[in-house]
Amino acid sequence: MMSPELIGLLGIVFLLVLVAFRMWIGVAMGIVGFLGLIILRNMNVALGSVAQVPFANLNNYALTVIPMFALMGMVIAESRIGSDLFKACNAWLGRVRGGLGSATVVSSGFLGAICGSHMVSTVIMSKIAMPEMKRYKYNEGFAASCVAVGAPLSIIIPPSLPLMIYGIITEQPINKLFIAGIIPGVVMVIVFCILISIMCKIKPEYGPRGDAPPLKEKLMSTVGIIPVIILFLLVFGGLYLNVFTTTESGAIGSAGAIIISICYKTLNGKKFMLALRETALTVGMIFSLLLGTYVFIRFITLSQLPFAVSSFILGMDVSMPVLMLVLALIYIILGMLIPEIPMVVLTVPILFPALTAVGFDPIWLGIYVVLMMALGSVTPPIGMVVFLVSGFSGVPIPKLFKSVSPFIIADLVVVVLMCIFPAMATWLPSMM
Repeated sequence: MMSPELIGLLGIVFLLVLVAFRMWIGVAMGIVGFLGLIILRNMNVALGSVAQVPFANLNNYALTVIPMFALMGMVIAESRIGSDLFKACNAWLGRVRGGLGSATVVSSGFLGAICGSHMVSTVIMSKIAMPEMKRYKYNEGFAASCVAVGAPLSIIIPPSLPLMIYGIITEQPINKLFIAGIIPGVVMVIVFCILISIMCKIKPEYGPRGDAPPLKEKLMSTVGIIPVIILFLLVFGGLYLNVFTTTESGAIGSAGAIIISICYKTLNGKKFMLALRETALTVGMIFSLLLGTYVFIRFITLSQLPFAVSSFILGMDVSMPVLMLVLALIYIILGMLIPEIPMVVLTVPILFPALTAVGFDPIWLGIYVVLMMALGSVTPPIGMVVFLVSGFSGVPIPKLFKSVSPFIIADLVVVVLMCIFPAMATWLPSMM
């Protein structure tokens, strides 16, 4: 007779097979969890788990944070806020070589701070930044790579949907996870801008100089994004100071985004209904995914596979850097193949107990996992963001992967820095 651990391992293999055949991962996890519970226990236990476990976990006030921040991101996507952010960044940075590329990355960072979805950021910056860089004769591969590496900042800089899901599954405070992502995200923006400057000095044809607008125009462009900056400071300043909860901050962020968009006269009734529709679809997708996830977690827990993995890792005579390297490889490979939210729900229930048992800080671990996801989303052969940017820009995928490769090295530099200096992710949350 097979051991429970072996049944759990076979369940994971079966899940990967279903995903490979393009079954939606939430359904696949629900099916595997249900069948696994039948094998490990019996039909009554399986039916009882399907009936009770998802509702017991989803009937949770903390989950209201998801629709709040999702609505905030969708309203931003339907307004001209992204365009104004890019214009302001371009006004200050566009004059230097590669300035439009740096403006693209900085704008993506700002979008990440008010959006939370790298797909939304990719669409917005592809439509706004790519035409401008083409107008100034930027190398097309270099221009598209700036968009591609800037987009994943949205899952690092809060609010971040993957961090929300990570916090819900691991029962870690989402407000601390959000605050923990700020310094690594800002460091990544700075490293990318330095790299862009160096690349354009070595090869000036990559990023020619742009126009030099007068100081008055620069100040006017900055005035246009002051409401967005105030909104960010209000939402995350309130979180940091514990003035309001994560859900309340999401509600304030959504209301603020709506008010700003109305004041900008870019949000009419039709666009608002479209934002509500997209929010409902996004939230429905996430909650459906969580339904299957909780059934799968019940099965994996009963199989005792997480405990077996924990015992295996605890028994390994390897250093923490080696474990970090193994974890990095796992997430980079998965990031090539699977979107970030399914990746969280697939891996965290199995790896989290093992990694925290050997001494990983759960907040630091959440940021590390998200950094790896961002890296995997632009890593060949199947970096999903690269494919999306290629579709919008028309840049061939092989050329775009080649152009992205220096930024992948820069990504790894930030990851190494966070491993050497864990306080990059833990200092701000510790001060809350």
